[in-house]
Amino acid sequence: MASERKFVSENIRRVLLKEFLMKEVSRAGFGGLQVQRGPNGTRVELTTERPGLVIGPHGQTIKSLTAAIKNDFNFENPFIEVVEVENANLNAQIMAEKLAFSLERGWHFRRAGHSTVRRIMDSGARGCHIILAGKLTGQRHRTEKFKEGYIKFCGEPSEEFITRGFAVAKLKMGVIGVTVEIMDRDSKLPADISVVSKTEAAELLPDMFRTEQTQAAEPVAKSVAKEAV
Repeated sequence: MASERKFVSENIRRVLLKEFLMKEVSRAGFGGLQVQRGPNGTRVELTTERPGLVIGPHGQTIKSLTAAIKNDFNFENPFIEVVEVENANLNAQIMAEKLAFSLERGWHFRRAGHSTVRRIMDSGARGCHIILAGKLTGQRHRTEKFKEGYIKFCGEPSEEFITRGFAVAKLKMGVIGVTVEIMDRDSKLPADISVVSKTEAAELLPDMFRTEQTQAAEPVAKSVAKEAV
């Protein structure tokens, strides 16, 4: 029981740290967080759209964040590594926060949802799925979904190739939950099949699986090469 309680308390502490950093670096575009404990301390990898805002002038902002992580969350010797996201349009967390911000500014939910989907797909994503849940048009709760491309909802590929982001839009009528799922453009599913030529197959497969014709042609090619030398 002691080990289980420690495991649960550790996960709660990491969730609270994530919520704290999401609030503190919201202007910089929070894109993800990874916490790794090592022998020399705790490494906090913070992915953002604009790393300069996280570092601050002369590193003052990142120093205050490091002190808060150490004092408020009791992480030993924390070290924050700020990583710039390669393409913000393919980061599910950043796009969820941008969509929530668009709703807070007064955009209609259909216009904001379709615009976000189009922006993600134009950046090269293989698939996109957006879920808006809350009081969108009236007093009753409802859910609207926007989907384009290919998305896996279950199985191992859904955990390996799909990134998820969640944000909350605070409106006068209530809050709206924004969930964004993006399928990586380089994802290769088990059902994906590519047809290659015999020459490419002979180079890819081991010698024991090569065709008899290819194996018979190898001694001839070697003798021709010796004569040429």
